[in-house]
Amino acid sequence: MLHSHLRLRHLRCFLETARLGSLSAAAEALHVSQPAASKTIRELEDILRVQLFDRSGRKLALTPAGRVYQTHAGTALADLERAQALVLSPPPERPRLHVGVLPTAATGLVPRAALAFRDTRPDVLLDVMTGPNWLLLSLLREGQLDLVVGRMPPAGNTEGLRFRRLYWERVVPVVRAGHPLLRQGWDYADLARHPLMLPPAGAMIAGSVRSWLHTVGITDPQPAFENVSLAFGREVVMRSDTVWFISEGVVRPEIETGTLVILPIRNELLGGPVGISLRDGDDPRPETQALIAALEDAAVQ
Repeated sequence: MLHSHLRLRHLRCFLETARLGSLSAAAEALHVSQPAASKTIRELEDILRVQLFDRSGRKLALTPAGRVYQTHAGTALADLERAQALVLSPPPERPRLHVGVLPTAATGLVPRAALAFRDTRPDVLLDVMTGPNWLLLSLLREGQLDLVVGRMPPAGNTEGLRFRRLYWERVVPVVRAGHPLLRQGWDYADLARHPLMLPPAGAMIAGSVRSWLHTVGITDPQPAFENVSLAFGREVVMRSDTVWFISEGVVRPEIETGTLVILPIRNELLGGPVGISLRDGDDPRPETQALIAALEDAAVQ
C-alpha cells in the first residue's frame, strides 16, 4: 500500500533531480526554490526510509535504492500521464466490422475482398472470425457479427436473416496426384473401396454430398473422417488414398498448384450458392456497404 504522505510532487522532484544530477537544476525545471526541492527530497527519503542520493560528490548520484526507485517511479508517472491524456483527449473510436467467414470463402473470395476493402477504407478494422455455419449464423442473429460470408443458410435456418448471392460453387471430390481412381474406367462403386472424408452433419454441404452418394449407389457411406478444415484435409489426402468431398473454394489454391486433383464425376446435385448473410431488416452501415461492394467485385473476378 502506498504511504499516505506520498504525493506526485515527490515523484516529479525526485525524477528531475535524478535526471539532472542537481537539486538547483531540478528546482529551476520545476519552477520551485532550491530549499523547497531539497525539502521535498528529504520528505521522500523519510517516507521510504532509505537514502536515494549519494551527496558525497559535487553532483548528486543515485544510490542502488535510488536507481530501483527511478525505474519504477518513472514508469508509474508516465502511465499516470498517459491515462490523464486518454481521459481528457480520448482518441477517436476506430470503426470495426465483425465478419464471419465459412471455409468455402476463406481461401479466395474474402482475402481478395479484404485487401481491396483495405485500399478504400483503411480507417476500418476488419475483425474476421471463421467457424461452423451454425455458430456464425447464431452470432449474426445476436448482433455480434455484422455479416457472414459463405454458403446460403439451409432451409429452416433462415429466420431473421436475408441472403445475397455472389456466385454458384461446386462441391468436388479431391484426391492426391497419382490416386488410383484417376485412372481410366473407374466406377462410382470404387469410391467405397477408399477412405472417404465427408462434411460433418453441421456443415451446409453435408446433405447434398450424402444425397449424391446415395444416387450413385453408396446408400450408407461409412466415412473415415468428417472434416471441412483445409489444413487437416489437405495433409490426410496428400498422405493417403482418401477421397475428400469439399467445396471447391476451400481447396482452389491446392487445385491450381496441382497439390490436389478433382476426381471427375457427374455433378448434378453437388453445389450451391455462396454469398452474404445479413440480419433481416438491418440497414447496413457505410463501411458494411463498402465491404459488400468489395465482396461482389471479388466474386466477379
